[in-house]
Amino acid sequence: MDTNPSASLDGFAPETFRRRRRRVVERLGEDAMVLPAAPPLIRSRDSELPYRPDSELFYLTGCREPEAVLVLRGRSADASIVLFIRPRDPEQERWTGPRIGVDAAMDLYGVDRAFPMGELSRRLPELLEGTGRVHHRLGVHPSVDALVVEALRTARTRGPRTGRGPRSVVDPGEILDELRLRKGPEEITAIRMAVEATIRGFRAGMAVAAPGVGEWEIQAEVEAAFRRAGASGPAFGTIVGSGANGCVLHYTENRRRTRDGDLVLLDAGAEVRLYAGDLTRTFPVSGRFSPEQEAVYQVVEDARQAAVAAVAPGKTVQAVHREAETRLLLGLRELGLLSGSVDELRGRKAHRPYFPHRTSHWLGMDTHDPGDYVRDGRDRPLEPGMVLTVEPGLYFPLRGDGAPLDHPFGGLGIRIEDDVLVTPDGCEVLSAALPTEPREVAALVGAV
Repeated sequence: MDTNPSASLDGFAPETFRRRRRRVVERLGEDAMVLPAAPPLIRSRDSELPYRPDSELFYLTGCREPEAVLVLRGRSADASIVLFIRPRDPEQERWTGPRIGVDAAMDLYGVDRAFPMGELSRRLPELLEGTGRVHHRLGVHPSVDALVVEALRTARTRGPRTGRGPRSVVDPGEILDELRLRKGPEEITAIRMAVEATIRGFRAGMAVAAPGVGEWEIQAEVEAAFRRAGASGPAFGTIVGSGANGCVLHYTENRRRTRDGDLVLLDAGAEVRLYAGDLTRTFPVSGRFSPEQEAVYQVVEDARQAAVAAVAPGKTVQAVHREAETRLLLGLRELGLLSGSVDELRGRKAHRPYFPHRTSHWLGMDTHDPGDYVRDGRDRPLEPGMVLTVEPGLYFPLRGDGAPLDHPFGGLGIRIEDDVLVTPDGCEVLSAALPTEPREVAALVGAV
C-alpha cells in the first residue's frame, strides 16, 4: 500500500481536509453530522460498477473507500471527528485490493478517533446523544438511515426527562453546499486539470470524425484521451448526438452512424481527482458548416460570448442567463422564426421550444455541483472562487414522424459550453483553449 498521504488523498494536502472539517464543526454548534460513504452499485447480478466515492465524505476526509461513515459533533468535550471504516482483511483484499484499515486511518485522515464499521451500530447512539439536530441525507444509505432514526426514537423517549436530543434530521447541504460552492486553490487546480483532460478528449474525438463514423467510435476516442491525460474516466455519460440526436438534451445511446452533412453535438467531461470538466462543442462531421448550420451556430456563439462577458463578482447566474436569452431571441428573430420585441418575446417565453434549459450550473466535484442559485428570495451574487458552466443552445427537433419542419433548420441541435471561473476582477474561461469560432471548430474535424 502506498503510504504517501498526498498520493492516498488524490494529491490534496491533509491540512485541506482538516481545515474543511474545522469549518463544519464550527457551524454545527450543538448539532452532529453523519456522512456515509456511497454504497457500491450493482451493474447486473454480482457485477459491480466502478466505485465512485461519495463527494461529501471525500470533501471532508479524502476517503475513497466504501463502507465508511464520518461522524462530526459540534461543541463536543470529547472527540469531534470520528471515522468508521473497514478493518484490514487479507482474504478480502486478495479480491478487491488493499484497505486503509482502522490503525492507519487516524494518521492518514487526521481524525480524532477511528473504529471498525462493525462498531457503528453500537457507538452511533452514544455519539449522537446530547446533540441537537442530526445533519444526515436520508435515502442514500438505508442501514445508516435506520441507525439515525433509532437515535431519534430513543431521544424522543428519553428527551422529555433528560433534555437530551437529537430531535430532528436536516439535510447536510445546509452547511456543506455553501462551503463547496466557493472553490479553494487546490480545487481550482483539480478543475483545471479536468478541463485540460476534457479538451484533449474533444480534440481526439473531433479528429476521427468523418461521415460514416459511428457516434460510439467518437465516444471511444474521447474517453480514451481522457484516460491518457490522467483522468479516471468520464465525469458523466458522454453525449455524441449526430443529426437529429443533437436535439435530445441528454442523449447517451451513441448508436447512430454519422452521415455526410450532419452536425455532431459532443457534450463530455473528464474527471480528475474527483473533480469534473464539462464542455460542449457542435461541429460538422464533413468539416464544413452549411449556410443554415452556420447561421444558427453563430447565434449560439454570440449568446455564449455575451453570457461569458456577464460573469463577474456581484453579477448573478440569472443575469448570465438573461444575456444569453436576449441574444438567442434576437437571433431567432433574425432567422425568421420569431417576430416581436425582445421583451414581448421573453414575456411569453417564445424561445422555450428552441432553448428549453438554463444557461449555467455550478461545477466541481459533481457535474451539477450543489449550491443555491437563489438565497432569501434573491438571485445569488457571484463570488470569486465559484465555477460555473455557460452553455446556450438552440434545438429544432424533427416532427414526431421524422418529417422536417416548415423551415430549413429542422433536425439541427447546437450547444456550445465552456467552464468559467469567477475571479476578483471578472472571470477566466478555463476551456478557452478549445475553439468556439465556427471556422476554427470545423478545422479540428478530421485533423488526425
